[in-house]
Amino acid sequence: METLIVVVHVMVALSIIGLVLLQHGKGADVGAAFGGGASGSLFGASGSANFLSRTTAILAAVFFATSLGLTWYSSHKKEQGGVMSNRTTTSEPVTSPAVPVQNSPAPDMGKTQEIPK
Repeated sequence: METLIVVVHVMVALSIIGLVLLQHGKGADVGAAFGGGASGSLFGASGSANFLSRTTAILAAVFFATSLGLTWYSSHKKEQGGVMSNRTTTSEPVTSPAVPVQNSPAPDMGKTQEIPK
């Protein structure tokens, strides 16, 4: 069920992006008034704006509903564990490396070295 909601969510999001890119801006109305050719379009003189804006509003409502559905589904889902839930535990203690670490003496911080100019 979650996969279906995610697929619908992504498809609606891509559709909203496409519809927003197809819509005309506010300044396009002035150009259409002086013979921009909008009256001969598929949806009529103002039909494209109404159709695209209504479709965008419907898709936005569906996007909002799928967002709420995914949120509700994730909050009511049974705990299936995370990344660390499937790890195996061993009863053996952690050992130190085979090569012993040599302790080097700390550098003498009291002496100052001259910096060449």
